[in-house]
Amino acid sequence: MVVTAGLLLTVPDGGAQPQPAGPAVGKPMDPSLFTDETCIRCHASDKPPRADYSKPECVECHSAPDEEGFMPVADPAALPDPPKGAPHAKQPAAASSSPNEMIAIPAGEFIIGNNGRGAGEGAGDPDEMPEHRIHVGAFLIDKYEVTNAQYKAFVDATNHRAPKHWQPSRPVGGMTRSGDGNGPITYPPGKADHPVVFVDWYDANEYCHWAGKRLPTEEEWEKGARGTDGRIFPWGNAFDVKKTNSPQYWLSLNKEGDTMPVGSFENGKSPYGLYDMSGNVYEWTANWYKPYPRNPEFNSHYGEKNKIVRGGSWYDCLSYGCGLSAPSYNRSRFAPEIRNKGFGFRCAKNP
Repeated sequence: MVVTAGLLLTVPDGGAQPQPAGPAVGKPMDPSLFTDETCIRCHASDKPPRADYSKPECVECHSAPDEEGFMPVADPAALPDPPKGAPHAKQPAAASSSPNEMIAIPAGEFIIGNNGRGAGEGAGDPDEMPEHRIHVGAFLIDKYEVTNAQYKAFVDATNHRAPKHWQPSRPVGGMTRSGDGNGPITYPPGKADHPVVFVDWYDANEYCHWAGKRLPTEEEWEKGARGTDGRIFPWGNAFDVKKTNSPQYWLSLNKEGDTMPVGSFENGKSPYGLYDMSGNVYEWTANWYKPYPRNPEFNSHYGEKNKIVRGGSWYDCLSYGCGLSAPSYNRSRFAPEIRNKGFGFRCAKNP
């Protein structure tokens, strides 16, 4: 029996056609034989597949490890039905250009970090360790991520640069739509209540100051997401594909991923009632990327050169073999000038 990068897939003895589903028996599959679209979503057809079967997203297609420790492909008939869609929260102000409603978070201690991820969360980075208690003062934080409509009000008022995928608008049926026009630049059609993306740390920081707020610290962000009971995800301790706009959500639907309207996952709220603290978009925080106290791991990226983003997104490093980004203690870091389709933000302020 041969294993490539921790993956076992097979063809029947004497056969030449790949069998993407079925028991893990027979000859090992040549990675070049990946032709099934379901497999190609996660495993490239031109190179040995890379997979960490402790990840929750793998359970969508793979069953529990057998006695030899390998992960056979699951019987598709035994898999749960994928979610049909996300229940949308009733929050009519979401598409408004007015700044977000804010939630008051009380002062007090909470648990930050972890002492090593559980198998169900995939391999994380040592920068998440160790678990420790810290005290955070009282603060206010946006209930939702900042939307395109809200960010446009800022762009229009200040002449700040717009996200690079926005386009000059054109009139359509009495409304202003993004497209090949010569009007004011605006966001893509139908995305007024989606989180703004393609904003770097400086853009986010300027918006928050314009709105009379600031970016949250990473400690404030994690407390708002996690509460005080040490839970792993905003909703509890078990990953649930139906509670977050994550890569796993879109894999379960067999669709291309994208942002969703803020507040789409009513059952994914944090203990304080904050929406999308897991998934939709990564969120910029005020902090430079530095180690936690008593973390002995060397990391060349530490220092005042990268800012921390939190929360995971609809689009993340799943294809690179990283751990699940949905846990509330997940830390990611990027240069503050980075703008991409998975980065947004929310604001905070002092009481």
